[in-house]
Amino acid sequence: MRKVNILRPEFDSAWERDGYNRRSAGLGKQLGAEKIGASLYELPDGEKTFPYHFHHGMEEWLIVLDGTPTLRGPDGERALRRGDVVCFPPGPDGGHQVRGPGTVLVLSASRPLEAIEYPDSGKIGVSPPRKIFRLDETADYFEGE
Repeated sequence: MRKVNILRPEFDSAWERDGYNRRSAGLGKQLGAEKIGASLYELPDGEKTFPYHFHHGMEEWLIVLDGTPTLRGPDGERALRRGDVVCFPPGPDGGHQVRGPGTVLVLSASRPLEAIEYPDSGKIGVSPPRKIFRLDETADYFEGE
């Protein structure tokens, strides 16, 4: 049985992109989990986890381990603090983006197929195969048939 320590994580990924500089630890993968995903994000001041988004078929939970991150949701922004737990349901009501400073743990159900919508940029991501599409490029149902 594998174990990880959320207070001393083994960071295995980092983004170095303006506005999205962060380190992360894929705890679910490190544990060999198959049904529950878990990722820990260390966010410097003003840096974000991901663009504002919501999942179409997956619920996520966010747990604040340290710092005072800001949560952007469908109803605006609010400050979070250590110990806060937030649930993001599937659909637009679960839209979210987290901005540092802080360390947060995100838990989710691992799903074989998922669609993630990015309302600010008009995109949708589909996994697998982990592709991003623009929502304004629509086609008729029978096009090409």
